[in-house]
Amino acid sequence: MGFGLLDALGWYEPVRGRVRAGERMHPTQKQAVTDALLAGDRTPLWKKSGAEMKPQFFPDQLEIWLGLTPATEGHAVGILFPEIAPEAEPALTTAARGVTDADFFSSATEDRYPDVFGLLPSETSTEDLVSRLTRLPHQSLTMNHDPEASTAVLLEATRSVL
Repeated sequence: MGFGLLDALGWYEPVRGRVRAGERMHPTQKQAVTDALLAGDRTPLWKKSGAEMKPQFFPDQLEIWLGLTPATEGHAVGILFPEIAPEAEPALTTAARGVTDADFFSSATEDRYPDVFGLLPSETSTEDLVSRLTRLPHQSLTMNHDPEASTAVLLEATRSVL
């Protein structure tokens, strides 16, 4: 969750206040993100790869700090495939995109919580889930850093899969 979303939802200042009061974010958070929070700078920060550096929360902070109740299950009725292109005009696209194994977290892709005690069960195949999700309505879309324009196209995309 980047600075823009935190700010749009009214969560930036409460998170900043907690960090300024000495509460710690997840250790995988980059120091530049912490420094920006402390300074009150909402400007997005970018890695050399082009990915945005975002605040990293401990799971319990999502509920305690932001009031988000973690979901233990869900029901999917459609899938959106957003792409963020800062210079592009937000729009629905016809990009051919489907669900793949790369869309799932695994121990190979998620290193923030390593299984240091060997307690996690062995990983299971996502083949059945991919097959089911592929049958759902889906829509690709392009968004940019304009919150109003991106919200409008996101709502349009959501209506198209419901």
